Amino acid sequence: MKASKVAYKPVGLALGAASGMVAGAAFKQAWKIIEGEGDTPDATDEDRTWKQILLAAAIQGAIFAVVKASVDRSGAVALRRLTGTWPG
Repeated sequence: MKASKVAYKPVGLALGAASGMVAGAAFKQAWKIIEGEGDTPDATDEDRTWKQILLAAAIQGAIFAVVKASVDRSGAVALRRLTGTWPG
């Protein structure tokens, strides 16, 4: 295993945790705009419709994927700038 890949592991874990928090906050804001409600639906919310549950899941998944890819790519670019090697 490359040294740059090993060195990037703890950085990647920290970035992953931070990206999860950012994505969660972004999803809550997006849901407020879409539905006009503060509470995001859970799959087991009895008072929510299938449409609301599935829409929320799709939006949440898309936001998490975009934030994670952005953060991962930014971290890899930063590591290359610091070390001259790509962490992959």
